Amino acid sequence: MKNTYMQKKQEVKRDWYVIDATDVNLGRLASKAAHILRGKHKTTFTPHVDCGDNIIVVNAEKVNLTGNKLNDKIYYNHSGYTGGLRQRTAKVMKEKYPVEMVERAIKGMLPKGRLGRQMYKKLFVYTGSEHPHMAQQPKELEIK
Repeated sequence: MKNTYMQKKQEVKRDWYVIDATDVNLGRLASKAAHILRGKHKTTFTPHVDCGDNIIVVNAEKVNLTGNKLNDKIYYNHSGYTGGLRQRTAKVMKEKYPVEMVERAIKGMLPKGRLGRQMYKKLFVYTGSEHPHMAQQPKELEIK
């Protein structure tokens, strides 16, 4: 009987990928990025080890939202104080905080807990088409 392969933390080899968010639906972008951050695209995937790759998302302000989400979708924040609830529509988030909108979508699809926070640290989102990670020689990732 063969044993299942379990990857060790020291054996993980990480690649770098660039995703251009121009005219890509936010949900498709988030699910694909979370899949790669988690490492599920690798044959050596191990659920309890952070074996995912690094993701760079560029042009976050050009991401697409389908339907009437720009007006209907609401992002909530609470300060912890009484009356400290702040609400923003997706339209406001896209105009003023596009990086946070993409990061929140991807973070919501990662596991909760220590491992998920570790995976989230490998995500880099930028508004323009420029990013400071050219030395890592990232590969272009196409999302349909």
